[in-house]
Order: sequence, then C-alpha cells, then structure tokens
Amino acid sequence: MNKQLIECVPNISEGRDLNKINAIANVVKTVEGVKLLDVDPGKATNRTVITFVGEPKNVIEAAFRLIKKASELIDMSKQKGEHPRFGATDVCPLVPIANISMEETAKYAHQLGKRVGEELGISGYYYENAATSSERKNLATVRSGEYEGLKEKLSKPNWKPDFGPSAYNQQITTSGVTAISARDFLIAYNVNLNSTSTRRANAIAFDIRENGRVKTVNGKNLLDKNGKPERIPGKLKAVKGIGWFIEEYGIAQISYNLTNISITSMHEAFYETDLAATERGLRVTGSELVGLVPLKAMLDAADFYLKKQERSLGISESEKIKIAIKSLGLDDLKPFHPQERIIEYVMNSNADKKLIDLTITNFAEETASESMAPGGGSIAAYVGTLGVSLGTMVANLSAHKTGWDEKWEYFSDWAVKGQKYKNELLFLVDEDTNAFNKIIDGFRMPKTNPEEIEARKQAIEDATKYATEIPFKVMQTAHNSIEVMLEMMKTGIQNSLSDAGVGVLCAKTAVTGAYFNVRINAKDIKDRQFAEEIIAKAEDIYQKTIILENEMMAIINAKI
Repeated sequence: MNKQLIECVPNISEGRDLNKINAIANVVKTVEGVKLLDVDPGKATNRTVITFVGEPKNVIEAAFRLIKKASELIDMSKQKGEHPRFGATDVCPLVPIANISMEETAKYAHQLGKRVGEELGISGYYYENAATSSERKNLATVRSGEYEGLKEKLSKPNWKPDFGPSAYNQQITTSGVTAISARDFLIAYNVNLNSTSTRRANAIAFDIRENGRVKTVNGKNLLDKNGKPERIPGKLKAVKGIGWFIEEYGIAQISYNLTNISITSMHEAFYETDLAATERGLRVTGSELVGLVPLKAMLDAADFYLKKQERSLGISESEKIKIAIKSLGLDDLKPFHPQERIIEYVMNSNADKKLIDLTITNFAEETASESMAPGGGSIAAYVGTLGVSLGTMVANLSAHKTGWDEKWEYFSDWAVKGQKYKNELLFLVDEDTNAFNKIIDGFRMPKTNPEEIEARKQAIEDATKYATEIPFKVMQTAHNSIEVMLEMMKTGIQNSLSDAGVGVLCAKTAVTGAYFNVRINAKDIKDRQFAEEIIAKAEDIYQKTIILENEMMAIINAKI
C-alpha cells in the first residue's frame, strides 16, 4: 500500500566540466518515477555528488544508466582531483528512505553491481551494509591505493572484485572501478545558538558528538600507551560535530552530521544539544536542515515532543509536520517549506492529482460528472474515511480532556489506530477508481490474432479480480475501524457520543456499499471458485457489521 523509496547518491569523478556533469546527471530523468533531487559539483575535488530518489527498481535502472554514461564520458587515466577516487562513478550508495529495510536495500545494491559487471564490464566492490566480508565494509579500505594502485591491487587474490572482470583490462584503465553500497541516511543538521562564540559552540559539540574531546592535564593532551590522545566520549552515537560562526546569520552554530538516524535521530541531537547549551549558560534558538529529510524523521520528531507534552499522537500528518518544525525551530533563520524539504513530498510534487487531493466541492462535482469513475466503490471508501475520522476525533478530544491526564496515553493509542484505518481507507478511495480503469484498459487491448485475444482475456480477468478485491478490502477496513468508534462510545467523552455513533453509521455504509461492488464485479469473473469464495467472505463481514451497528444503537439508546 505504501511505496518503497530508496535514495541513490552516486559520486562521479568530474566536477569541472558542466556539460559532462549535466549529461551524466540528466540520464536519471530518462527513468520514469525517479526524481533528480540535487547535483552538487566541486571544482577542487573534481567530483560531483548527484542525488535522486524513487522506487527501488526504477532507482536501480537510473543508477545503471548513470554509471554507463559516466564510464563513456570520464577517462580516469586523465582525471586528477583532491578527493580520493578510483572510478568514473567512484561510489554509488543506496539509502533506504521509506517502507524498506536495510537488508532489502543491500539486495538491490547487489543487483545493481551484478548488472554493472555483466552488462558494462565494469568491476567493483560492495561496501558498508552491502559488503561481502567485514574487511570490505569500510570505504577507505576498499578504495585504498586509489585509481593509480588498481593494477597492483587487482593482482592480489584477496582483492578480487565482487562484480565484473577480475583482471586489470582496458575497461578499467578508462572507467576505473566502482564501489556500491547500502548505507544509512545521513543528515547534515545545524543547531543555532544565542552566541557568537565558536569556542562555546565547539564545547557543546564535544559534549554531544560520539568522538567527544581529548583528555587534558594542565592544558596538555593526555596520551595512551600507544602515544595517541585519550578521549572522553560524547553523549550520542553516530554523530559528528563541530562548532563554527556563520557570518551570514551572525551567530554560532553546532554543525552535525547524523550518520545513522536510526541510532541518533534529528530530534535527539537537538534535545541533547539544548540541554548541554543550557548547562553552559547558552540557549538554543532553533536549527537548520541542510538538504532533504525523510518524512519519518519529521514525524518521529513530532511524536517525541507530543509525548513530552502528554498529547495524543493520533493527530494528522500535516499537524505533526507543523509541530516538528516549531519544536526544532527549523524556521528560525529562514522559512521551512515541507513540500521542498521532505523527500516524499518532493517525490509527489509532480504526481497525478488524486481524488483525495480535491476539495469536497470538486470531489462531488467530479463524481456527478458524466465519467463512470469515481463511482460507488470510491464513495464507499471515502464515507468509511469520514466515519473513522469521527472516532479518531473523539479519541483525541478524550486524550486532551481536563482531569483525564492519566488516560492520555490510552486514548492516544486509539487515535493512532484510527489514523491508521483512515490512511488505509484514503488509499482505497483512489485505488478503487484505479482498479476500474484497469478493466477499461483491458478492454482496449488489441484482439487481431489468437495471442492478443488470449492476452486481452487474461488482462480483463485479472483486472476484474483486482476490482473485486479492492472493495473487499474496503469492507474489511471499514468493518475493523468500528472498534475505534465503539471503544470511544464506551470510554471516551460522552458529550461526543453522537459523533462516534455517526462514525459507526458511516462505516456501516462503507461496508454495505463496498459489498454491493464486490457482488457486481464478482459476477463477471470467470474463475467461479475465486468469485464464490470472495462473495462468501464479503457476506460474513456484512453480517458481522450489522451486529456492530446494533451494538452501537443499543449504546445510543441506553445513554441518550
């Protein structure tokens, strides 16, 4: 239901020739569904960092095309630059962004490497979470010797490439080799101080960053038995940081690199920095995000501060984004626009308009038009959305009721559950229309020969099954959502009893309307066993929903 998203951040060994840089970066745009987010060239390093995002298979295709184009335009035998490098596409890390694990992302890294080796003849290594051995996890180790040392490196059995030819050849002479990885999302994040002192900012950075500070005695560094400075670790793991003064803003900042936000999140870094600053007599005034951030990082920040306030976590996504921005002070120095800074929102900026994005008036007008879609299925899903929204409202009101402070977490959990049902039903509003359109697409397929006729029949059959499964899913979700309304009628604010009751009626309508759609679509399915089974399951849900409606009426009649 929710799209998987990964980010790809290839670094190419060209930072001066804009024609070459743009030609390489723009191949990403040739893959549908991939969004090119940033192209950041560096002249001194002669290196460009390119960032794009999309669903995994599309990103892998875009990365493959980029590596191919870079190998065609960059001759490593002539390349010079300050940054360590050993290939035209020097590194190509994949980063899980939404609804995908690191393990799955590593598998995609291996798929990409296999294609690069087999189809392009370019050799390379997997590193970090995609590494094939612990010795190859560290990029610096993998890249040791750089481009100039490749001939000698590849002659050693322990440095046989993970993909591509194992012997030094003409391809390697021009393209070098490529390192591909799966790694965690890195956030560049600055925290603002009410100070101009770089020294004070550094002191706070040393308190927080994993590497901490060097131990000193009488102003001199304390050395260990190996002659290296001993260190006092900082408070947070996977954090790098330093203090500096920003002329543009006239303030000192602590500049952090959060190298693994599953270990230390943006809000944790901000919170601990605020505590450390207060202890040192300073005050944090806000923060600054460099680049883009995953939606989850913003929602986690909102949840963190909502819990601190003992407020319900079951509020809308848009409200959570506002709370995250204000809690972290992301608009302290300049406006923070979520549509431009949150990866998922940037991805959806050019997407086709959805029914759920329409105003209520426009949705009604679209429904009342001559088009057959949206129809009863989409309307049923939307009515169900309104129903559980009412139940969620009662849960949120109950969580915030004066005198019920000890119950806020209980009602918050119910509100979160309600939001989950709401989001599932919102998805199904558009998906029911999409399912209907798949049937229309099937009927439009050519039928000029036996093969085309058979393919057309199968496409129509598959689409009709899907168009039956979607309203069945509406039935399941709307039926299950009634638990939120009934619980709120029993334990929530009694002044909102009628609101929760209306929510049950909406859910019942959604179940009934979707039930009609299951039956009318199932009659056209050729696979009668499938059709009869789904109708039987739908009938069962319908009858159980009537029982829940009666339970709601009994509560209403007893209490009103």
